[in-house]
Amino acid sequence: MLTVARSLRSRLRPRSLPIFRGFSSSIWDEPRESMAYDVVIIGGGPAGLAASIRLKQLCMQQDKDLSVCVIEKGSEIGAHILSGNVFDPRAMHELFPDMADSGENHWTNAFHQDRGSCATPVQKDQFLLLPSETSSIGIPHALLPHQLQNNGNFILSLGQLCRWLGTKAEELGVEIYAGFAASEILYHENSNAVKGVATRDVGIGKDGEPKSTFERGIELHARQTFFAEGARGSCSEELIDKFHLRENRAPQTFGLGIKEVWEVPEEQHQPGLVQHTLGFPLQSSVTDKVFGGSFLYHQDPNLVLIGMVVGLNYENPYLNPYQEFQRWKTHPAIRKHLEGGACISYGARVLNEGGLHSIPKLTVPGASLLGCSAGFLNVVKIKGTHTALKSGMLAAEAAFDALGEGEAVADTGELPDEAPVELTSYQDAVEDSWIQRELYEVRNCHEAFSRWGVAGGLLYTGMVTHITKGREPWTLQHTVRDSDKTKPKKSYEPLSYPAPDGILTFDLLTNLQRSNTFHAEDQPSHLQLKQELAHVPETISMQVYGAPEQRFCPAGVYEYVEDDDNPNPKLVINAQNCIHCKCCSIKMPHEYIKWTVPEGGGGPQYQVM
Repeated sequence: MLTVARSLRSRLRPRSLPIFRGFSSSIWDEPRESMAYDVVIIGGGPAGLAASIRLKQLCMQQDKDLSVCVIEKGSEIGAHILSGNVFDPRAMHELFPDMADSGENHWTNAFHQDRGSCATPVQKDQFLLLPSETSSIGIPHALLPHQLQNNGNFILSLGQLCRWLGTKAEELGVEIYAGFAASEILYHENSNAVKGVATRDVGIGKDGEPKSTFERGIELHARQTFFAEGARGSCSEELIDKFHLRENRAPQTFGLGIKEVWEVPEEQHQPGLVQHTLGFPLQSSVTDKVFGGSFLYHQDPNLVLIGMVVGLNYENPYLNPYQEFQRWKTHPAIRKHLEGGACISYGARVLNEGGLHSIPKLTVPGASLLGCSAGFLNVVKIKGTHTALKSGMLAAEAAFDALGEGEAVADTGELPDEAPVELTSYQDAVEDSWIQRELYEVRNCHEAFSRWGVAGGLLYTGMVTHITKGREPWTLQHTVRDSDKTKPKKSYEPLSYPAPDGILTFDLLTNLQRSNTFHAEDQPSHLQLKQELAHVPETISMQVYGAPEQRFCPAGVYEYVEDDDNPNPKLVINAQNCIHCKCCSIKMPHEYIKWTVPEGGGGPQYQVM
């Protein structure tokens, strides 16, 4: 990370810097260094990298130079990426058409040669209902929605795929800087148009005072700024709120995905097996309204990727998603895939589940929302990487058309004296693309589960995917935030969970070590209480809801401790544990936490997720 930091700062225009002789309040007023680009992309995930690659491809095709920069808060590309992942290659084939045909030049071979990671072709699909903790019922393949049929798809590590995409982007001339967290959106002085972003100041102690290592953040100015931070990105949410981009849209609803990666004996491995389940332990009856399910994928050479997604619109404040995931592994239909193996990685991340109804307006002057920052996940298909890639490509094409005729920063090194344009053609392109058609067909399915439970949701989804194909003339739309779906604890009895055995099931802190999470200890907490809601953890969360943050956080960040001098337990935030899943900013009672970025490079260090 230090090498990357120096390489970014070496691109800055030199100016005289004050010699360190202690700090005064004026240090906060020091101007930040700045750099200008034609396009700055926030986030080194599939959407951001696809956008950067497509921009440079267009530059080569039309003999035009545009400068493109990607910044990523993780210590390296892929460090914060977590997904199932059964990968639909449709958008990949559009991005690299010369690598789409089977043979030695296929992208999966190039990916394996570069990363040593396998993209395993799906060989077998299974969908199981788990009526109880021991029984299972297989659903015939012919009855499954076509979105759940995975012929032609690949089981892979999305983190490793992003690392490969990062290499491809750099080969085309994209500048990628990992370890830099965008903390502030910059606006032009005389308008609300986005000018770029600033990275977080570093070298600030827990007390909020600068340390001897203090450095101001860097301003990255751009003719267009793409926000591709993933679900619930902090800058993306600021942009959505400032410009009211969700006006006349449904609030986004989320799921929490929890994942482990296991190494299993070779003789037990079934390369290409894809298995999904509904039922135990989340749903105990056909009317149960807890939305969620599980996945189990066998990836070459001997990995089993397992996980559970729990819809965060659940009502019971005592539900513990991590413990439900551990219980699920004890089912015979799951246990048999893991016996004799060893868990090597753990992590969690939220995902968008609102679908078409929750996608905000995508553009403002000078900026656009890409991928999961907007929310293009297909919840029936259980996939969003292909739509993220496609959205990045469409945004790149719109930006190239808008910027191609103007004065390029790549030529002058400075922003031109022109008002930033709004890429309305990007919004139009998405609405005219297969992204829109995919999401329109299943637009009502998630809400069907929320209203009518497992049986009603399955019947409605079956009708939509087999008969109406999305042509039903009505809309099922949710109107309530996930945090407001939680009911008071008086409506429920506390849930008890079995103790972990340390072989198949694990306590949370043991598993957390497998995420390789690290944050510098001496820095302000990036998990901040909203000032106007500071009373919630003191008088509402524990008293009304039984402190659900102690259970829904998959990293043990939040706990309440007794204080002899205070009748109410005191909230303690263990920010150093945070794996950047963003769940707390969504499910907290009254959404009392504001998730901000820590120092760049902090957080999980995923390798095979």
